[in-house]
Formats: sequence, C-alpha cells, structure tokens
Amino acid sequence: MNDETKIRVLSIDDHPLVREGLAALINYQVDMQVVGQGSTGHEAIQRFRECQPDVVLMDVRLPDMSGIDAMVTIRSEFPEARIIMVTSSEGDVEMQRALSGGARGYMLKSMPPNDVIEAIRKVHAGKKAIPAEIAARLANHMSDEALTAREIEILQHVAEGNRNRDIADRLFISEGTVKVHIQHIMEKLGASDRTQAITIAVRRGIIHL
Repeated sequence: MNDETKIRVLSIDDHPLVREGLAALINYQVDMQVVGQGSTGHEAIQRFRECQPDVVLMDVRLPDMSGIDAMVTIRSEFPEARIIMVTSSEGDVEMQRALSGGARGYMLKSMPPNDVIEAIRKVHAGKKAIPAEIAARLANHMSDEALTAREIEILQHVAEGNRNRDIADRLFISEGTVKVHIQHIMEKLGASDRTQAITIAVRRGIIHL
C-alpha cells in the first residue's frame, strides 16, 4: 500500500511515552501512518492546519487548554475534521461535552491496542467509535439534572478548599446564596456532604482538581 492511500493520523498527547507508543502501534499497521504529533492544544491546531490528517487522536487533558476546546477550534475551521478524544478518566460529563462538540470517537487509554486501531479505521470510514462501556455510562446519566455554570464554579471553589464566606466574597454574592447553591449541587449529584459531592464531580469530569 503506498503512502497516499494510508490513513493519515495526527497524535496529540502531552506524555511522550503515550505518544511514542501510539505512533509505533499506528505505523506498524499497513494501512495507516502518523503524519504529525503534538503535546498541547495550540500545537494540535497548528499541526492540523499543516498536515490536514484523516483522523486525530486528541488527549482530553492538555497543559495549555482542554483537548475538547482544541477540537472545537479545529472543527470551527475544518468542519469535516474527524477527531477521537483519548482519556484516562471515565467522566460522563466530559464525554458528553466531547461528543456534543463533534468528536467522532472516544477512547480510554486502558483499551487494548487492537481496539484503538479499530476505532481509527471506523472513524476514517465515517462511523462513530464509542466503546460499549462508555455508551452505557452515558446512558446511565442521561436523565440526571445538569449542574448550572454557577454551581460548577462554586463546586470548583469548594474543591479548592475555600469556605462559604470566601466563595461569597469572591463571587460577590451572599453566604446564604452559596449555601443554597451547595444544597442544590448535593441534591443533583446524590451526595450526602461536600466531600462526597467533590468526589462524584471529579469522577464524572464535572470539575478537575
């Protein structure tokens, strides 16, 4: 198979070991090759413009910006871009945001190598590649009431160790309003206290520590 007919892959991950591992795996296939690599969101956007790959493997967590934001930026310029988000966490909120933003696939770093290759081929063929366990996780939370932007902001402050009074001062609202927001947050997440709310929110990808 000549290079012109191979699936051209761009790999973005801030861990060199992961990047090199993926490159070796992809380049070993007769029908695909890595045409570019990067370690930040800004590099992802730049590399995409330079090599216009068929498929992008994009890490969700990058040092300068979210991989999801980088994907949205690329797709605003190249609507046909086929991007697979790659992550080590199983947060359903993050997954939902990625898929709403136009991701064609979602991969966990714990997946077997063959599944990764299969996902690239599927997305290149115009299909979606979402593992069964991820689809099930999304379905489980489909009816959950989402946190508002303000609630997420307050929960992030709580997770950073701020007291209600500090949060109220920073956001120019009353301490009572902060308490009401926290009560709503715990109800929506099914948490019994603040610590459990933080644990659930981090696991689901609503906030990051």
